[in-house]
Amino acid sequence: MSGPLSLLPQTNFRPRLRRRFPRIHRSALWRRLFHWRQLDFEFASWQMLYLLVSPKRVYRNIYYHKQTKNQWARDDPAFLILQVVGIVLAVGAYSAVYGVGVPGFAKALVQLLLINFIAAGLVLATITWFVANRFLRHQNVHSTDQQAEWMYAFDVHCNSFFTFYTLAYVLHFFFLPVLMKTSWISLFLGNTVFALSGAAYFYSTYLGYHAMPFLQNQEVFLYTIPLIAVAYLTSLFGFNLSHHLIDYYF
Repeated sequence: MSGPLSLLPQTNFRPRLRRRFPRIHRSALWRRLFHWRQLDFEFASWQMLYLLVSPKRVYRNIYYHKQTKNQWARDDPAFLILQVVGIVLAVGAYSAVYGVGVPGFAKALVQLLLINFIAAGLVLATITWFVANRFLRHQNVHSTDQQAEWMYAFDVHCNSFFTFYTLAYVLHFFFLPVLMKTSWISLFLGNTVFALSGAAYFYSTYLGYHAMPFLQNQEVFLYTIPLIAVAYLTSLFGFNLSHHLIDYYF
């Protein structure tokens, strides 16, 4: 027997939610995580190299990936695995230099890997994903409804963080004897590296969303760069970011 409520239109939200938040245990990425022979570490290394020298080429390749596999997000966790290994090695190198031992290594690893990379990445990916889908999509009634995938937003964060981490942590490490001095030149060099790292992060984020043809006005992701420039110029009056970074981690 049908009641009055049966006459109302029934809306099924599951397909929409599945489209925006695909189930992790069904995704190819998580299936391949447990089959190491299927991981393409060579291609992941190629992406890392070109994120540093020609990031546009990486996102052109991702566009082709979309055409062949009908998804923007990676289906191979090799890039993420290499990135985590690199972060662990970097923390280990800094810990060895400053002689903080296992407790200091664990503390710094939690701060850099779990907080700065993963937790902050989840927040930033969600914000950029929301902005892209809510404000940047083309409103065209004659085109199919396309949306940025959340997993792709996290991939963009991983790409951007790799560039940031390479400049702010790896390059910084090799110049520690110079950057940790108390002179103004050391302050200038260290803060310049961090400013370039921050700008590179948001530029890479911009490229990630610029690769999506159904989005517009992706330049909004570049609006943070002038703020970084203002903070950088202000810091030159005596705020040594290299010193504060080491104090924060160790």
